[in-house]
Amino acid sequence: MRFIFVIFFSFSTLFMSGCWWEEETRESITGYQTPKEIFENGMNELDAGQVDNAIKIFERLRAAYPASKYAIQSRLETIYALHEKERFDEAISEADEYIKLFPNHFSSPYAFYLKGLSAENKSRSILDDYVTDNAERDTSSVKIALEYYLELINKFPESQYSVEAKDRLVIIRNILARHELVIAIFYTNKNAHIGAINRCKYILEKYPNTPSVPAALHLIALNYDKINAPKLAEDARRVLKASYPKYIPHYSLVN
Repeated sequence: MRFIFVIFFSFSTLFMSGCWWEEETRESITGYQTPKEIFENGMNELDAGQVDNAIKIFERLRAAYPASKYAIQSRLETIYALHEKERFDEAISEADEYIKLFPNHFSSPYAFYLKGLSAENKSRSILDDYVTDNAERDTSSVKIALEYYLELINKFPESQYSVEAKDRLVIIRNILARHELVIAIFYTNKNAHIGAINRCKYILEKYPNTPSVPAALHLIALNYDKINAPKLAEDARRVLKASYPKYIPHYSLVN
C-alpha cells in the first residue's frame, strides 16, 4: 500500500507541477490575455495591413491556446490575408497546413477554395481586365488551380465553396483553351501545321464547351489546306458550319 501511495503522490505532484508550469508558460506568452483578446489584436493588425505582425500574434495565440476556436479561425484569416496581399505561395502553404490539421472540419472547404484561388491568381496581371490576357502567359499555376478546385468538389460536394469552385472551373477551362489556341496560331504562323492541328484537336477533346472551339475548327481547316488535305479541311468546315453557323474568325495570322 505504501508503495502505491508513494507512486500516486509522486504522479500527483508531477501533474500539479506540470499544470503550474503550463499555466506559467501560457501567461508568459499571452501576457494574461484571453484567446479572444489576442485574436482581436491580430485582426486589428490585419485591418491595418500589417500582415506579418498579425501572423506573429496569431502564432502566439496558437502556441498558448492551440485548441481554441480563435486559434483555428486565426489560420483561416492568415490564409485570406496572404491571398489578398498577393503572397500566393505563402497562402497555399498555409492552406495546406490547415487542411492537414483539419481535413474534415466544417471550415476546410474554405481553405481548399482559397488554395485554388491563390494558385489561379498567380498567373494574373492587373491589366488582364483591360489589355492583357493571362492565357498568353504560363498557365501551369492555372492547371494546378483546376486540380485544387476538383479536389474541393470531390471531397465536399455539398459545400457552398464547391458551387463557387465549379464557376471558377468554367473560367479556368476557358483560359486553358485560349492558351492552346494561342499556341496553335503561333505554330500556324511558323508553318508548323501538324503541330497547330494537334493543338486545335486538343481543344476539341479537352475543352469542348469553351468559346475557343469554333476558332479551333476554323484553324484546323486552314492548316489542312496548307498541307494539301482538302477532304479533312472540308470535314472541319462542315462541323464548324453545322455547329457555329454565324462564326466569324476573330484571330489574325501573319501574312
